Amino acid sequence: MEKKDLVQICEKYCAKLRISPFWDVKLQFVEDASWRKTGDIKIDCDDRKAILLLNINNPKQENLEEVIVHELMHLKMYPLDQVTESLITSCFEEKTIAQKFAYQQFFTTLEQTVEELTKCFLLEFGENRELSFGRCSLQKSFHELYDGLSNLE
Repeated sequence: MEKKDLVQICEKYCAKLRISPFWDVKLQFVEDASWRKTGDIKIDCDDRKAILLLNINNPKQENLEEVIVHELMHLKMYPLDQVTESLITSCFEEKTIAQKFAYQQFFTTLEQTVEELTKCFLLEFGENRELSFGRCSLQKSFHELYDGLSNLE
């Protein structure tokens, strides 16, 4: 997909998600072969600006439209993200098992929620409604998870 098409997709979803005109979002293409992510977002709440980083050199996902929507959903969820993270840091002693557990649960749930919202939005408004299965294809199969385990008796 061409860079100009990706910019248009980003602008489309900024409007659909009611991010613009309240926020300024810049789509920045990452061409560094060592960058391992497909997408990321940097957010400055004070200035209401965000930079959406998109790996066009070595993406892990097939559908870059899906990646753009996913990262923009993180921007929409950012206030809740920050409140939850503040609660975790104020309620749990630093570097304890309890704090690590709370962070793990929070970030897992956040990613699942963002991804589910992304799928809904993509299926409703997407030009490319094919979901990326790149991460899934790297996972062990259900049966491989049980390889080497002993029966409980």
